[in-house]
Amino acid sequence: MCRSIKTLFNFEPPATPEEVRAAALQFVRKVSGSTRPSRSNQAAFDEAVEEIVASTTRLLARLSTTAPPRSREVEAERARARAQKRYATGS
Repeated sequence: MCRSIKTLFNFEPPATPEEVRAAALQFVRKVSGSTRPSRSNQAAFDEAVEEIVASTTRLLARLSTTAPPRSREVEAERARARAQKRYATGS
């Protein structure tokens, strides 16, 4: 999975529309292999992003869990720790 796409389900506060849109945009960029589509492909690119935003929004609204909501701060700290370990230099 693309590292830029973050888990959006079961957080407190819930994912914002901007977070959903950012994930959709990253997904379309990954699938299309293009960060900036040509003018001739822009409409198809934008339409795909909108479709994925709508689908993701519906999915998040329908999912349920008995697990307690995750904390954004705790998850961010875990990600920083993983990155520090992954990119630590051996000097």
